[in-house]
Amino acid sequence: MDPEHDLWSEPPDLPRRPFWASAGTTAILAIVLIALTVGVAILPTSGLLAQIGRLGWLGGSPEPRVAPSVPLASIGTSASPTFVRPTPTPLPSFLVYVVRRGDNLTSIARRFTTTPRSIAFWNRTTYPSLDPESRSYKPNVIQVGWALRLIPGVVYDEDEGPSSSPTAASPSPTPTPALGTPSPLPIVFGPAVVVSHGPRGSDRVALTFDMETRLDPADRILGLLVERGVHATIFAAGKLGTDTAAGRRVLATVRAHPELFDMGSHGWDSRDFTALSTAEIRDQLDRTESVLVGLTGRGTRPLFRPPFGAWDSGVRSAVGAGGWHDIVTWDVNPDDLRPTSKGGPTAADIEATVLANATGGSIVVLKLGGYHTLEALPEILDGLATRGLRPVTLTEMLAN
Repeated sequence: MDPEHDLWSEPPDLPRRPFWASAGTTAILAIVLIALTVGVAILPTSGLLAQIGRLGWLGGSPEPRVAPSVPLASIGTSASPTFVRPTPTPLPSFLVYVVRRGDNLTSIARRFTTTPRSIAFWNRTTYPSLDPESRSYKPNVIQVGWALRLIPGVVYDEDEGPSSSPTAASPSPTPTPALGTPSPLPIVFGPAVVVSHGPRGSDRVALTFDMETRLDPADRILGLLVERGVHATIFAAGKLGTDTAAGRRVLATVRAHPELFDMGSHGWDSRDFTALSTAEIRDQLDRTESVLVGLTGRGTRPLFRPPFGAWDSGVRSAVGAGGWHDIVTWDVNPDDLRPTSKGGPTAADIEATVLANATGGSIVVLKLGGYHTLEALPEILDGLATRGLRPVTLTEMLAN
């Protein structure tokens, strides 16, 4: 072989032969065809054709060998890394849903794409009747105003905690959202509904007591209710509940007897809400809620009674937006805060007014500072019992 020609060149004095005439070339092509047949890419297509062209397999002169112009150190490198670290998926976070009239665990679960039993597990510490592992488990009994914690789109795994599906467990039963996780969308409430009575045709009557500027007999009224085991709703005013000894004693009694007393908001300082701006209304409600929660351990949502019973569309919108979606008025009012010297009722008048007008679903408004309310109360309770009516809280009345 001529030393001036490399291994892959043919002698110049010999006629050029077709590439398939070479036994060695035929063997190489056979290997390539077999590799392509079984789907194994020995070389990328473009690289394979280029190599064949360099070697002269397709006829013509082979490409001259050219020294590489790219530094070897740069071969196989890239200007920027191709691997990108995946963004971690944030853990789910809880939101709080305030139970409204007509709600049940099934309807709430359907709204937030979870299950009633999951909601029960998440709230069993706060509301023991929702503990699925307790003998007193009552999933069909929830009350208006309960604040239920839940995770939308997540199902509680009873073995390992909440999960995105009944079988895929999450590592923690109370997940903490990852840093940067946006807060869940707030529950948006529409205008409050004015409630003057509950369902008719029942045996329930709601006795409600407002905390007004006069509180002289309040202690004894609460004491009588506790002694007789009477369920009632107290509409507390924030300023009176914190700035007066009588108000603080009322709230202490409410706190000591959650089995008897429901609580609603009566604003901060007995101002006419129809004369206030939206911001002033929210300030009245929020200040009152803050102090009442601190003194009683529970809030007043969704029950609100405006001072003087005064409300309009602006009050409904502002109050409802804050989560107090029931503006509670009444259908029985003996006007017991007006003294007899100014034409107010006697004890007998108060008793007669209540018993003559109260029926199933009635909401009776009385005052903790009523001038003769304490005297009339025993006869009122006895008269209601005689008529087959039993006092309940507003939560009990409006829950069904």
